[in-house]
Amino acid sequence: MQDSFDITTIVFLALAVFVIWRLRSVLGQKTGNERPPYDPFARRDPPMKPGADARRGEDNVVRLPGAANDRATPAPAEQVVLADRWKGIAEPGSPVAAGLDGIARIESAFDARSFLDGAKMAYEMIVMSFASGDRKTLKNLLSKEVYEGFERAISERDRRGEKVETTFVSIDTADITHVELRGKTAQVTVRFLSKLITATRNATGAVVDGNPGEVVDVTDVWTFSRVLGSRDPNWQLVATESGQ
Repeated sequence: MQDSFDITTIVFLALAVFVIWRLRSVLGQKTGNERPPYDPFARRDPPMKPGADARRGEDNVVRLPGAANDRATPAPAEQVVLADRWKGIAEPGSPVAAGLDGIARIESAFDARSFLDGAKMAYEMIVMSFASGDRKTLKNLLSKEVYEGFERAISERDRRGEKVETTFVSIDTADITHVELRGKTAQVTVRFLSKLITATRNATGAVVDGNPGEVVDVTDVWTFSRVLGSRDPNWQLVATESGQ
């Protein structure tokens, strides 16, 4: 009996060793599909429901009024983000900030800093194109009414045989001073403070306006307009005036 017990025990032990060896041989192999080591700083999103679009985040979910997950007011962190949304561009609660909020409600990707960068580029391009009489470039950047005014000035200058020499030195500041929404048409007014060297010469080459050796401070207040939501991303100059 004792011999039978010993033989049975040995058989089971052998089977147990074999099973453990097989498990280790399988679990210990790397297939190339293993998860990377745990990263405590990695962002982890909750599991998505079947059929959900992985490209859409929670912020794109439309919450119905009164729904259980609807929040009456933004969380404190969100309030800080909204308050700082136009930091360096407009004071919180100001009419300019309210106007920019209105634009962002229609075009969520609107970035006021990018707009100002584009406005400064357009300002320099328009000033230099007007000086050189480049009607083609002006026509793409100006509204019909503003272009007609610029074109008349260029034609009159050509009639007198005058030439404008302009060197763009710098744009010192560009500030949004007014924002207006008319339906989906946005108008943003920018006040530019720039430095230029400019002089106008007559047909004989004599200077009749400006000074080719002097840097002058120039203040311009320009209004740009665009239909929000349209495929055309470009803003057009719709009004100009000299500021003090």
